[in-house]
Amino acid sequence: MGKFNPKIDFSGLSAQFAGLQGRHPGLWPALPKVALLLGVAAAVLGIAYVGYWRGQLEDLDARVQEETRLKAEFVQKMKQAVNLEVLRKQKEQVSQYVNQLEKQLPSKAEMDALLSDINQAGVGRGLQFELFKPGQVVVRDYYAELPIAIKLSGNYHDFGAFTSDIANLPRIVTLNDMRITLPDRAANTATTASDSLVMEATAKTFRYLDPEEVAEQRARAAAEAKAGKKPNPGAAKK
Repeated sequence: MGKFNPKIDFSGLSAQFAGLQGRHPGLWPALPKVALLLGVAAAVLGIAYVGYWRGQLEDLDARVQEETRLKAEFVQKMKQAVNLEVLRKQKEQVSQYVNQLEKQLPSKAEMDALLSDINQAGVGRGLQFELFKPGQVVVRDYYAELPIAIKLSGNYHDFGAFTSDIANLPRIVTLNDMRITLPDRAANTATTASDSLVMEATAKTFRYLDPEEVAEQRARAAAEAKAGKKPNPGAAKK
């Protein structure tokens, strides 16, 4: 039995497209009619895609991305809602901690009493103040810083007790740039004890700003920002 070997008669197919010019499409052979219909359908689909479907597809893609974003946001908010009570407790703890810190910062009217406490801490330990000089107040965003240059004479153990007393004050006071040296015995031999030392340091105290000072700071920052200048949070104030 011989193998079946179909052959396509291309000459017959091409003959159907011959002589179509000038003839009404309704009189064309079947193959040209089908090709014309496919061409018209492709053109209509192309025009529909460019004029309408492409915008619809782009809008659909944008909405799918928005849906993905909203789902992620929903999951995040659900996690927050589950931990809402814990977050509230943490907020309350932070507020209590901030209130405790604010209580350690004296007001402007209480600064004189704090300076007296620092002086009394030294005198109470038998130290002699040779220098106690408050400097210029440095105003920050929400608090003010007052540096005080101090110089005391006494023995080493009294210095240690003094620094401990300063650390235990109810208000925040720090000792910076502390140096302990031997006194100039040649200048004061008669009154200087054999175990006497000299301590020099900068004590820094802090206070919170009054509402008027906060308003002044904000007004100054707004004016500097409007003028195109960088705000200076460390402006000195007498």
